[in-house]
Parts: sequence; C-alpha cells; structure tokens
Amino acid sequence: MADRQKTVGILTGGGDVPGLNPALKTLVNRAAESGYRVVGIRRGWGGLLNYNVDDPQAGDGVVMQLDRQKVRTVDRSGGTFLHTSRTNPGKVANAEVPEFLRSNEYDPGAKLSHDFTRHVLANLERLEIDALIPIGGDDTLSYAERLHREGFPVVAIPKTMDNDVYGTDYCIGFSTAVTRSINFIHNLRTSAGSHERIAVVELFGRNSGETSLVSAYLSGVDRALISEVPFDVEKLAFLLQEDKKDNPSNYAMVTVSEGASLIGGQIVEYGQEDAYGHRKLGGIGVVVSEAIKNLTGSHIIYQPLSYLMRSGAPDSLDLMVAFNYANMAMDLVAEGMSGRMVALQGGTYTHIPISSIMQGQKRVDVAELYDSEEYRPKVRHVLGKPMFLY
Repeated sequence: MADRQKTVGILTGGGDVPGLNPALKTLVNRAAESGYRVVGIRRGWGGLLNYNVDDPQAGDGVVMQLDRQKVRTVDRSGGTFLHTSRTNPGKVANAEVPEFLRSNEYDPGAKLSHDFTRHVLANLERLEIDALIPIGGDDTLSYAERLHREGFPVVAIPKTMDNDVYGTDYCIGFSTAVTRSINFIHNLRTSAGSHERIAVVELFGRNSGETSLVSAYLSGVDRALISEVPFDVEKLAFLLQEDKKDNPSNYAMVTVSEGASLIGGQIVEYGQEDAYGHRKLGGIGVVVSEAIKNLTGSHIIYQPLSYLMRSGAPDSLDLMVAFNYANMAMDLVAEGMSGRMVALQGGTYTHIPISSIMQGQKRVDVAELYDSEEYRPKVRHVLGKPMFLY
C-alpha cells in the first residue's frame, strides 16, 4: 500500500488583520510544492470544536480542501477567507457547547466552562492532519501551545495589529494598522483645523500602546495616551489647550489607546468576557473627549478608528512578513520540527519555542520611548533599536 499523503491543517483565530490571506496563499502553494495535502479549518478553533465526525454533513462549512486554484486570488484582499473566531476549546462556556457534545461531556450544573481538548485532538486525528499551522495572537496561540503540550505537532505564526505577541519583534498586521492610522489622522486634520477643535483619535490597543505611540510619533500628533501609563485628564486638557493656542490653525490632536486609563481609574470595558477572559474595550476616547470639553470649553472631534485600522489590503511590509513567515513555517513542518513559532528578532527571521509566548508580556518600553510627563512619544535612543523601535 502506498504511503498516505501527509496533510497540513491551517487556521486563523482572533481579530482579522491585513496579511492573513497572503500568508494562507503562501502556505498552500508552498505545501503543494512540498507534496503536502492542505486542509483549511474555518472559524479558527471554533471549527475544530464544532466539527462532528459522526455527522455526514460535519464537514460542510467547517473543513475545506485547499489547493492552488482555491487560493489563487485571495491575497488581493484583506481579512481571512477562512474566517475566524475567539473560541478557546479549553474553556467553553455552557451556552457555547455544541449540541452534539452535550450528551457525553456536558454537565451545566457541574461547572461554568468545559475543556474539549480531547475532542479537538480526536478531530485532528480523524481529519488525518499531521501538523497544524495556526495564525493568531497571544490568545489563539496560547491554545496552540496547549496542543503542543498534549503532543500534537504545531508550528505557529504570530499576527496581531497590537504587535504584542511575546518573543517576536513583529506580528503580521501591525504595519498596515499604523499606516492606516497615520492616513486617517492626517485626513482628520482638515476638519480639526477648519473648525478649530481638539481631535481625539481612539485606536485599538488593549494592553500594549504601541499602535498609539508609533502612529502619534510618525504623524506628529500633539499628545499620545498609551495603555502602559495612566494619565491625569486635567493635565492632559491643559497641555492640549496650550497645543491648540500654539498652532496657527488653532487645533490640537491626541491619540488614545483603547486600553488607556485615568490615574486611579479602570480601563473602559463592556459586555461579557470572551473565552480568554477579555471583555470588549472601547469608550475611553469618549471619556477623554467629554472631560476635555468640560475642562477647556473647546469643541471636540471624537474619532474611533477601531476596525478601520485593520481593514483592507496589507501594505508592502505586511505582505513581505506574511510571505516569509508562511514559507518559514512550511520549512519547519517539512523538516519535522514542531512546537515552534516563527518570529523576527533584531530584524532577522528566526523561530522560537511556542512556549515563549507564555513567558512574558510585550509592552512599550516607556523609559526609552515615551515621555510620561508630557504624554507624547520621546525616542531617546535609535541606535540599536529594531525598525519599529520596539
């Protein structure tokens, strides 16, 4: 009997970013060149949780056989054609347990969440997947690390517009998010100047303020609030009022990370926790806007960029990194390596143990890159820093 063709599974999890589709296309093409069969799993870890091998229709909408023709044009758009979710099969809330799993593993009276990792591993085996390549941020990849500990071969690719996966200088999606933000900020200057207002631009960034910091630095925004440094809103209002007076066009601008907080206050969250313990962020910009208006009497333009930051096609840097991360991931699979994450460190492509993502938190180096008194970027040293100053 001929040997079974080896199979690679790929999925995308968490928030979508520009660069995912180019990475997926590269993975499929490179796998085909190396003689691998490719299975795409839709909706991230949610696909593996909801896949029922005992149902004849189980594969509909969940599993896709991928080849060159199916991915031929996907790199021309943003997002992920495999779709995504924030599912964590190791922590499934009662309401999220698939109906077909409730009979044998579901006990709503016993606990608030359930671990269906055995089910996921069984599905991977029945789909004859020999290695899995998940693309995601620290939440998605934390479950990939769990599968690695369970003994399943995994090679991870980091993506997140926050650029906050520990162990790598760069994640797919960050450059485009910054580029989008800079363009929108510059466009907003026309209205801010025309109406002589203070513009508050809220950017994504839960725990890391890098998008706010870098976007403000490169666009010349007056002030920037980041997740790592709580701020005094009265002081901020005074600074922005002075910035407005000093500007011949009589306007000022400030960027705000969605995870920023007032001194002594909490970050602004709403909704239920997701499977990774996160509630939705957003609204700190409203708090800042209202406070500045009350303190200064100035009219405000409040503009949350949110999903616009990560929509649309990737820029050239994200294309480059997506292609190279995908090629490197398939190289590792072909070499029989697993439990790795592809990465950039010091401007050089490399790979590290996937367990590295659990060993720390990636945050803005405030002492080197931020003025906590003036609430603005302050790059104290460039020599020796990577391209994005991290």
